[in-house]
Amino acid sequence: MSALPEWSVQGDLAVFRPSGPISPEQAAARITAAIALAREQQVPKLLIEMSGWGRMRSPSVTERYFFVQEWARAAPRGFRMALVAPAELIDPEKFGATVARNSGLLADIFTSEHEAIQWLQKSALEARA
Repeated sequence: MSALPEWSVQGDLAVFRPSGPISPEQAAARITAAIALAREQQVPKLLIEMSGWGRMRSPSVTERYFFVQEWARAAPRGFRMALVAPAELIDPEKFGATVARNSGLLADIFTSEHEAIQWLQKSALEARA
């Protein structure tokens, strides 16, 4: 798989900063492609900065469940992913992060890139807490 636009790797961290208008379904597919690319390049951590997608419809709970299940299937063992999104796209209960953990994917979502990077750099045991 060739690199995605807006893709960079810095050590053990891949960063994906997509842009342009997009639907939740298209966003989920692009995130799956980013996970596959990180897997191919053997990069264990992925930061996805979603603010460049502009105003996107917030996915339903059902959509979140199926999107995250797909990401968990695409991710290699031990993979860690942090998403940065506008607050209005984040479920207050962080349902997607719960689905990810229950599916074996260590993932979380943040409104701040700084927080997301700090979380990604924690040890796996600290991040699960």
